[in-house]
Amino acid sequence: MEISENLQLILNRIKGVCRRVNRDPSSVTLIGVGKTMPADRIRQAVLCGLRHIGENYVQEAREKKALLSDLDIFWHFIGHLQTNKAKAAVQLFDWIQTVDRMELAKKLDRASLSLRTEPLPVMIEVNIGGEPSKSGVSPDELEGFYDELSALDGLLVKGLMVIPPFFEDPERVRPFFRKARELLERLRLRSKFPERLTELSMGMSHDFEVAIEEGATMVRIGTALFGERKRVG
Repeated sequence: MEISENLQLILNRIKGVCRRVNRDPSSVTLIGVGKTMPADRIRQAVLCGLRHIGENYVQEAREKKALLSDLDIFWHFIGHLQTNKAKAAVQLFDWIQTVDRMELAKKLDRASLSLRTEPLPVMIEVNIGGEPSKSGVSPDELEGFYDELSALDGLLVKGLMVIPPFFEDPERVRPFFRKARELLERLRLRSKFPERLTELSMGMSHDFEVAIEEGATMVRIGTALFGERKRVG
């Protein structure tokens, strides 16, 4: 019951913020972050209506996907992807949200061309706060990176993914969300295929309402849905 109630509460909050900013709630996709969560908790959420799951690690996702193979789930990779895991990621995931360097992009492209019948949906991870501890393309390098990435036939660039600096007060995160939206709008203006650039993945448990106000189309929520993460190590 806990996960069912949490899911309904989150969906109600998404509907509420969409009403405030005159958006259709269906324009926001809820991604449940399964990092360190056992497969049975993910199963509960999916049986309650969740369709999108985000995972940070290839091996963890492989194990869970095998246990949940009877369920209809869209799997998103949302962690830092090692280049040597690119082929495995293409086999396991429906979306890769964290493309941040051309070496990785080319490996994903080759794997996609050999393993898939359609291009793999990907997103560019942008280091929106310029934090040394975080992955992502710098905002200044984004346009050049997009031009290279969008030329790869095996990948379909759908938008941007950001993890802004953490602040307890969600209002302090708003400028980073707004900047991400502006970067996406700028890419649309220069792109030959602006209709493909539809997604902005940003916002987590403590700040997703502000992210939606600023244009998020995907919010990645773990703690508010599944509870506190299991400690590793």
